[in-house]
Amino acid sequence: MNSEEHELYEYAQKRIHQKKRLYYHFVFLIVGSLFLFVANKWLKYGEPTNWYIWAITAWTFTFILHIINVFITDSFMDKNWERNQINKLMALQKKKIKELKTDLNNKTQ
Repeated sequence: MNSEEHELYEYAQKRIHQKKRLYYHFVFLIVGSLFLFVANKWLKYGEPTNWYIWAITAWTFTFILHIINVFITDSFMDKNWERNQINKLMALQKKKIKELKTDLNNKTQ
C-alpha cells in the first residue's frame, strides 16, 4: 500500500470511528432519556417539577452538536483543507520574512 492509499485508509477509519461514536451517543440518548423519564415520573424523583424535560433537551442539544461536528464540520475540514491552510500560513510567513529582510536591508544602506 502506498502512502496515498494509506492516508485514504486512515481517513476512512477515522470517519468510521466518528460515525460509530455518534451512533453510540444516539443509543445512550434514547436509553438515558427513558431512564430520566422513569426516574421522574414513576420513581417520583424530584416529583413536583418535570426536570427530565430540561435534561433531555440539554442532552439532545449536545447530540445535535455532535451530528454537526461529524457530518458537516469534519466532512469539509479534512486533510486537504488542513494542507491548504498550512500552505497559506507558510506563504504568509515567508512574505512577512521577506518584507522584514527588505526593510532591514533598506535601513542598513
